[in-house]
Amino acid sequence: MKAGVRSCVLAVCFASLPIVAHAQWQAIETVKTYAVAGKSGAELYESIGGRGPEVGSKVRAIAYTGFKLTWTRKYEPQGDACVLVSAQPKLIITYTLPKPAEQLPVSTRKSWDTFIAGVHKHELVHGDMIKDMVKEIEAMSVGLTATADPDCRKIRNDLTKRLSEISNKQRQRARDFDKTELSDGGNLQQLVLKLVREQ
Repeated sequence: MKAGVRSCVLAVCFASLPIVAHAQWQAIETVKTYAVAGKSGAELYESIGGRGPEVGSKVRAIAYTGFKLTWTRKYEPQGDACVLVSAQPKLIITYTLPKPAEQLPVSTRKSWDTFIAGVHKHELVHGDMIKDMVKEIEAMSVGLTATADPDCRKIRNDLTKRLSEISNKQRQRARDFDKTELSDGGNLQQLVLKLVREQ
């Protein structure tokens, strides 16, 4: 296969700005496209291989799920300890998908519509994984306490270590999902085959 699906480059930014109260949050999800050329399924897939988003070492993907995550956190000294009393995330998820540059023949359009719907569905699973990760970070963060830390310095190092562990777990989960989807008989492999054969 000339192109694979790679998702979820982590871009986690941390801030510690005070907030008035803890509030529910929702991810902002957007879709952007890149143009692919061709009139047949095979031509379109070949174009994906040349124009898809680059991930890793000069590897191009069919689609890509990226995100930006920032936090508003409030730390409070309590006696000799420091407590993280609130953590509010702002999560923006962007799905990058291919889009034909020109109108397709009817038969190819039908195959393309099936293909892109399946690819988008795959990327939405990655989006759900990212949201799950943020919820896990939030649950872990609020109430986190560091003893003998009146200046609230030690707690930040502890938090960074825990965040790294959660992020690594999410990355592995995403890799395992892609591996299954792209394996022989996997959902994405079947979508590609049907596009190329215009089934």
